[in-house]
Amino acid sequence: MTATAVPPQPRTFRDTLRRAGEIQRRFPVLQVFAVIVVYIVGATTLDGFFTFSALQSILVLAALAGLASMGQTLLIIMGGFDMSVSGFIVAGAIAVTSLTNVYHVSFGVAFVVAVVVAALLGALAGQICHRLNIPPLVVTLGFGALAVGAMQIQTGGALAGSAPEWLSRLSSPIQDTFGIPFPPVVVAWVVIIVLMGLFLHRTVPGRYILATGANPTAAENSLVKTRWVWTLAFAFSAVASVCVGVLLAGFAGSVDSTLGNPYLFQSVATVVVGGTVFGGPGDYTRTVIGTLFLSVLMVVLIGHGADTADQQLLYGIVILIAVTLYGRERRLRDLV
Repeated sequence: MTATAVPPQPRTFRDTLRRAGEIQRRFPVLQVFAVIVVYIVGATTLDGFFTFSALQSILVLAALAGLASMGQTLLIIMGGFDMSVSGFIVAGAIAVTSLTNVYHVSFGVAFVVAVVVAALLGALAGQICHRLNIPPLVVTLGFGALAVGAMQIQTGGALAGSAPEWLSRLSSPIQDTFGIPFPPVVVAWVVIIVLMGLFLHRTVPGRYILATGANPTAAENSLVKTRWVWTLAFAFSAVASVCVGVLLAGFAGSVDSTLGNPYLFQSVATVVVGGTVFGGPGDYTRTVIGTLFLSVLMVVLIGHGADTADQQLLYGIVILIAVTLYGRERRLRDLV
């Protein structure tokens, strides 16, 4: 008696969808496709969009938004949230413009002071969130306001002064970088993308962040000090925001208390659009793709007459979805 081979079952539409979902979870294929589609729309509907100078300008905008989203990416991976991004951006910009005039200190001294203060405040925010189990939404919003207030007190409320000329050149679209036809901020962003990928997936601290996001309880049982992971991640986010504020001081040419507001919305939207979820799978590469998508989309919308209100509406919808997901994921994580 011989055994008969069982013919393979034909692949169903559900199997195809499941396979596509697995691929999407590993790599944001849909987001990459969306970037290409939006860019083609811009190239075919807007004069001057499909030029190298326009590409340089888009990449500068994307680089600034992407750098502002670095810390947000880590915190969202861990199941946290950072509403202090805009506050620390403004604090960094004030430090290297107004603070240098008030105390007559060099750019380097003002920058170091801003970084140290941001690291301390960010670390304290992380400690409070973890120890007292207070939602990061509330804590970070307060610390962002604290950072701006502290800087404004030191300058007497005046937002005068300008950034050094060399700082403005770092983010100027017409600048090159040692012969590379892209401005320094874009080249630096590319380097940081590589470093962030290596950090998250090839280093012990990076794996601790991923483990904390996947399952905090299991991470603690594996001897991961999640309290210190939160502390250092919040400190990093604050420092990254200050550095973006320094770059924006040169890019914008002037500083006001609303300088960082657009980047609060963008930092959340780019992470969410990129596919990183609260307390789950994600990495900075996804954020980069989300940043490119939103940057190209905003330029196309502005080219077709969209104003600031339309942009805020788009970001508001994304953030509303993000906050809803955050509340749901936080409740689920608390049950684990």
